[in-house]
Amino acid sequence: MALRIAFDLDGVLADMEGELIRQAEALFGEPMARKLQERAAEAEQSGNAPGPKSAAPPPSSPAEEVAAAGAPTLQHLSMTARQERRLWNHVQGREDFWETLEELEPGLIAQLALLSTAHRWEVIFLTKRPETVGATAQVQTQRWLESKGFALPSVYVVQGSRGRIAAALGLDIVVDDRPENCLDVVVDSNARALLVWREDEKHLPAAARRLGIGVVKTVAECLDILSQLEAPATTQPGVLDRVKRMLGLSDPARR
Repeated sequence: MALRIAFDLDGVLADMEGELIRQAEALFGEPMARKLQERAAEAEQSGNAPGPKSAAPPPSSPAEEVAAAGAPTLQHLSMTARQERRLWNHVQGREDFWETLEELEPGLIAQLALLSTAHRWEVIFLTKRPETVGATAQVQTQRWLESKGFALPSVYVVQGSRGRIAAALGLDIVVDDRPENCLDVVVDSNARALLVWREDEKHLPAAARRLGIGVVKTVAECLDILSQLEAPATTQPGVLDRVKRMLGLSDPARR
């Protein structure tokens, strides 16, 4: 039976934060953008997440408040709530913004397309991208994926629990870069979660592996694992068994 696999986009395949940093430089100036990056890096090194933003000044306009609603959180810019709203308001005013992003690992989307055809995977893409001027976020994302080599992509723009989405769609594996999304998957569905963790492993939440979440450094490594799952057990049983154990697929309680 074909694997049903969902890939998150931003932070997994698309370099959203890199482009947002460039937009922050255009909006706030390069010195301020660098300061926001340094502040985020210092917080990460100290093990302290940025503080709560509820005490931040209120938005200066209703448009700024709307711009932040449902927008993905930023990891590498330590911003106040008002700064985030200003940045998203700026981004949402740019026509077809989501088509301007770069691949985090150049060529991986085309490789994913080839593998999905070869192994008959049913692949979907999940994102919580807010709307911008131009085409809908879904259409922009479909165009972007097609431009990178994945024909006829299925894109879902979602806001709810990734676990409930995985359960509703009958997914087998969900690939994401957010530990909280992976936790949703293992708690609320029978799908397996693969966490793409490009940061230092010392910052990896301790519960990730304990809860059966597979951890990889790159999408390339993820694709290698998924391909090994398709290999006949007679050709490389040792590797396949290790991969299955990492993903929890040998656990009869979860099948």
